[in-house]
Amino acid sequence: MERIALRVPVLVEGKYDKAAVSSAVDAPIVTTDGFRVFRDAEKRALIRRISGGGIVVLCDSDGAGGVIRSYVNGIVGRDLVYPVYVPRIKGKEKRKKEPSKEGVLGVEGVGTDVIREAFRALVSRNPQLLRGGGASPPRDPVTKADFYSDGLSGAPDASQRRDLLAERLGLPPGMTAGALLAAVNVITDRDGYREAVEKTEKNG
Repeated sequence: MERIALRVPVLVEGKYDKAAVSSAVDAPIVTTDGFRVFRDAEKRALIRRISGGGIVVLCDSDGAGGVIRSYVNGIVGRDLVYPVYVPRIKGKEKRKKEPSKEGVLGVEGVGTDVIREAFRALVSRNPQLLRGGGASPPRDPVTKADFYSDGLSGAPDASQRRDLLAERLGLPPGMTAGALLAAVNVITDRDGYREAVEKTEKNG
């Protein structure tokens, strides 16, 4: 089935949640890395930076998910957060040996259809979140290959280059190649990335 195309990023807890949501939603997806967001200033700065036009927050339907959701509301501001909820379904994810403390499935385990229905409910209330009415062309994201060819990864001075690009885009310094790539694909498009790289190289 066609994925729901959003114009705003989606924030989830972990990489398995990200993979599950990406099967139902066409949007940049960023993770909190669970509770890491509480102690990671870089992660918090990134979330603030990408949420200027609003951000969808989808956490597990357990107590821990509620704590993370509340924390994100605090650092971003409730008026910029569009919450999505999945139902509490008893069970255990296949990759885990034991169920969660509360015995309910996380976002990664509820299934694509459940996630899709949760986002359909969101956009029915907030149609302005749809990108191009849901019928826009697929995004042309910046890739790892672009980063490599531009010296942002795999080069002796890659970290310095990333810091210069991050500064140009209003992002925190010290980001890994993967984190910066994810951020770039949230806050700009390929043309904006190319322009930022060229200006960085010119003024570097």
